Amino acid sequence: MSEMKRKAVVLLSGGLDSATTMAVANSRGFSCFALTIDYGQRHGLEIEAARRLAKSLEAERHLVLSYDLRPIGGSALTDDIEVPKGGLSEAIPVTYVPARNTLLLSLALAWAEVLGAYDIFIGANAVDYSGYPDCRPKFIDAFTRLANVATAAAVEGRGRFTIHAPLIKMKKSEIILTGLGLGVDYSLTASCYDPAPEGRACGRCDSCRLRLKGFEEAGVKDPISYSR
Repeated sequence: MSEMKRKAVVLLSGGLDSATTMAVANSRGFSCFALTIDYGQRHGLEIEAARRLAKSLEAERHLVLSYDLRPIGGSALTDDIEVPKGGLSEAIPVTYVPARNTLLLSLALAWAEVLGAYDIFIGANAVDYSGYPDCRPKFIDAFTRLANVATAAAVEGRGRFTIHAPLIKMKKSEIILTGLGLGVDYSLTASCYDPAPEGRACGRCDSCRLRLKGFEEAGVKDPISYSR
């Protein structure tokens, strides 16, 4: 790692948005430490996708942590609740995982403090998204304030933390075009909430619908396989 590069922790889920976010962090000159959280989501495809992406995007290090949220439940991604496939609605969907981004950013903050990295990247988006409350600019701003009062590094004046959400005001099509311009291989990503046993995306859950809409509006073919 070049001594001139600043370290950044990047939350890498294995999906389209997090892959693009890491590419953006790379393009800004950061040395990226990728963090993937296995929180008990419905399938392991995301974790394997994150491993592929960390290698493709040349992460300085890739850490996979297990933090099982299944005992808490309350989400179609961590509980025996059917994943909705009837189309997007204005209500917060049952695929929302209670406090997920708060937990993920907390773990990223802990690792960042140990690494001496004062920049954390997250692929939150508040335009083409499912309406999750922890993907909004208000949440990112609040967590940034928290990070700078809850850590020894900030209190002792060693540095101030910045939470970067470079995609937060972008449409999905803009995210895709940005990633393609930075060399992201979207065939390595996994976005589906309820894939088939062989790994093909369902094409009907909220995540698939948003992804397909984004590729269509970008005028680019989605390189992953769909069941329908």
